[in-house]
Amino acid sequence: MAMSMGGGGGSMADINVTPMIDILLVLLIIFMVIVPVTPKGLDALVPQPPKTQHPENEKQDRTIVVQILHRGMNAPPMYKINETDVSKGELLPRLTDIYANRAERVMFVKGDDKIDFRYVAEVIDIGRSAGVDHIGLMTPKILAGQ
Repeated sequence: MAMSMGGGGGSMADINVTPMIDILLVLLIIFMVIVPVTPKGLDALVPQPPKTQHPENEKQDRTIVVQILHRGMNAPPMYKINETDVSKGELLPRLTDIYANRAERVMFVKGDDKIDFRYVAEVIDIGRSAGVDHIGLMTPKILAGQ
């Protein structure tokens, strides 16, 4: 009599990788859709040179600069809107009137070196309350080699 040796109906130990690859591809597609393609950074306005030459007075009327000037040690600072003296209480109504009919709501704040930043922050808050969209801070020009 002959006897057969060997395994007949045993199970295989191989892993079926096809379902795992399918799951991996689905997850990859989901993460690619969720993650934005372009990262969002801070919005910055860079001054652009004018395309055409404007008269100086028209350019001066468009640019609003609020200056904060140092008066003395314990004295409150002076405020100016485009070289016009203004008190702190008049800043909000004057800025509201200026920006009431403007499409471009940009304001610059220029403070003296000896002014505390809290005065600059107050002017920024007043500008936001007046409806200004973009507020820029002006700094002194730094020459090379200093």
